Amino acid sequence: MSHNSFGHLFRVTSWGESHGPAIGGVVDGCPPRLALTEADIQPWLDRRRPGQSRFTTQRQEPDQVRILSGVFEGQTTGTPIALHIDNVDQRSRDYGEIATRFRPGHADIAYEWKYGIRDYRGGGRSSARETAIRVAAGAIARKVLGDGVRIRGALVQLGPHQIDRANWDWAAVDDNPFFCPDPVAAVQWDDYLSGIRKAGSSCGAVIELVADGVPPGLGAPIYGKLDADIAGALMSINAVKGVEIGDGFAVAALTGEENADEMHMQGGRVLFGANHAGGILGGISTSQPIIARFAVKPTSSILSPRASVDRAGQEVEVVTKGRHDPCVGIRAVPVGEAMLACVLADHVLRHRAQNPDAPSGPILPRN
Repeated sequence: MSHNSFGHLFRVTSWGESHGPAIGGVVDGCPPRLALTEADIQPWLDRRRPGQSRFTTQRQEPDQVRILSGVFEGQTTGTPIALHIDNVDQRSRDYGEIATRFRPGHADIAYEWKYGIRDYRGGGRSSARETAIRVAAGAIARKVLGDGVRIRGALVQLGPHQIDRANWDWAAVDDNPFFCPDPVAAVQWDDYLSGIRKAGSSCGAVIELVADGVPPGLGAPIYGKLDADIAGALMSINAVKGVEIGDGFAVAALTGEENADEMHMQGGRVLFGANHAGGILGGISTSQPIIARFAVKPTSSILSPRASVDRAGQEVEVVTKGRHDPCVGIRAVPVGEAMLACVLADHVLRHRAQNPDAPSGPILPRN
């Protein structure tokens, strides 16, 4: 009942704290004979790495990953893959004043109530530092999925400011510090977040994930729904407070006629007229692009004094020191991609195990 693992056949366990000597994890269930080296993992970690712009924490962590087991001569062996990342830039002294005080909006008081003890240095286990291992695991999951499945993420809302979807350009995502697909919005966001950062405040964000090339049939009708597992995986990311699949909450305003993703035949294939369902029907993938969005709350570590209490039950004011992201949602983009990759890899292996010879039917249900 440790709850430090997720997945079934493709299973990921993480360990470590923000200011401990290292963080790490174990990926179990990866099939053998997949080409894998540290060089396959490092580019994904580099996208999440802190300190790459003035809009992320200035903690300088190289996030160099080491593979300790499960790989031999450049190939996976089918045994557990152990991953290790050193922490090299901790400044624990920044957190001395909150050793007995609880930061509003943080997990401090909840951890205290649950365990009776907490690592207050940078949030300990509840720190976003833990997500580096998820990104590393996601790199391995992409190997399981193969080149036919493409997973991409983008920031579509920063604070109250949304992108103009008419300007969507995937090529723009890596050309700005926000993972923003709208070049015009990225310029506006620069001014907005600069003001937030200078004020010592923070803002939230919405991230959209798209997975193309996902085969049909992944998931199960009731308790193994693909969308339920995706939602659970994304909700497990630090600071996430909401998840949508497809049109999400917007479907409540649609009629049945508007919401139905009509189908027709073309060249022996089923084509869908729309994708309100986000590529999943009845918990099972349809081969349409899987679309998910998740909302990240404003970073709770801010410079403005906030009313709180301490361990003795006294009312106090808390000002959070240290190095923090003015919008933690920015670096959540590669984390969301990784979690979606892990869920899809797990479901691919589960589908193969239960139904390895599933017929595709008289028609190929692929766009």
